Amino acid sequence: MLSTWPRRTTTRRRFLQGSAAALAGVGLANCRQNLALDNTTPAAGGNQAGADADTLHIFTWANYTDDTLSQEFTERTGIKVVIDLFESNETMLTKMQAGGGSAYSIIYPSDYMVTEMIDLGLLMELDPTRLEGMDRLLNQWANPAYDPNNGHSVPFSWGTTGLLYNREAVPGNPEDWGYLWENQAALSGQISLLDDMRETLGAVLKSLGYSYNSTEPEELEAAYNRLLELKPHLATFKSSGFEDEILGGDLNVVMAYSSDAIAVTQEDDRMEYTIPASGSSLWTDTMVIPTTAPNVGAAYQWINFILEPEISKAAVERLFFATPNQAAYELLPSELKSNDDLYPPADILAKCEGIESIDNEANDLFDQYWTQVTSA
Repeated sequence: MLSTWPRRTTTRRRFLQGSAAALAGVGLANCRQNLALDNTTPAAGGNQAGADADTLHIFTWANYTDDTLSQEFTERTGIKVVIDLFESNETMLTKMQAGGGSAYSIIYPSDYMVTEMIDLGLLMELDPTRLEGMDRLLNQWANPAYDPNNGHSVPFSWGTTGLLYNREAVPGNPEDWGYLWENQAALSGQISLLDDMRETLGAVLKSLGYSYNSTEPEELEAAYNRLLELKPHLATFKSSGFEDEILGGDLNVVMAYSSDAIAVTQEDDRMEYTIPASGSSLWTDTMVIPTTAPNVGAAYQWINFILEPEISKAAVERLFFATPNQAAYELLPSELKSNDDLYPPADILAKCEGIESIDNEANDLFDQYWTQVTSA
């Protein structure tokens, strides 16, 4: 638990519902000149014809920004920020491929999805001369495997996937994924898993001793059957919005991203977050500019704004994800840098895997099994 942090009374989910989480006092007005309007170059470097130069549309995960952050950006640039949310990488990709994402100039895909979107020609190659602060990244994000030299993406956050639970309401201690099957009868109707194909099937694969990224047909079939076994005892598949349910006692074990889970532990001392002992997902979420972006200049301004160390530091303190920004990390208080939920020990991380892009045949098999489970 993060007992060293002051207890909050709002979860990450609620930040996008008109929160007053404080960014005031960050004291960044003196950086205004670094975000001066840069919307003069058409198409590849600025705005598409007919685009609104005064609006930036962002497509992101829940709670990666808030009203005050957006307002700070608007005050400094004159650009209004409009946020839309997606629940999974796959639903985001489907919308983009269907043409429904043409309004967005910034998107927040995860690592493996960056690779897929590059291969599909959906992402703009970034101009390094328009980026400020890429030299502040921690070494492991300077040249990531999913996007060599960050040619199409800028890492925004990282974290783990694990189990959030009410220790006063569950039998024993959930130490590994197998706990869910071992206690499925006692926890029936009180369990939720992520509404995320790769994460959830990956966790089931891990529970069987396989890789999160396995593409072996027989291993995927075994994971499908194992998930079907647990399905009758699940309350739901949900990636966000579970906070009130676990705090209220309707759910007692939730598969969750670390950032969401840590926020809940801050609200209630009964809540614990654990990374399964056999390993889990180690994810990175990024910022990208799609090839259809109508406001490229504003997109670069947003990325540079987020790369500012004080902005990233404040985001960690309020939104509970780990930052890949070395300069921001160094500004954090020691109790945060040493916290195992936020920055897990090396031996734990060594058992975790980043989700990788897979070939079409394997992806189709994942999709087939996922559709069958979630529609059953």
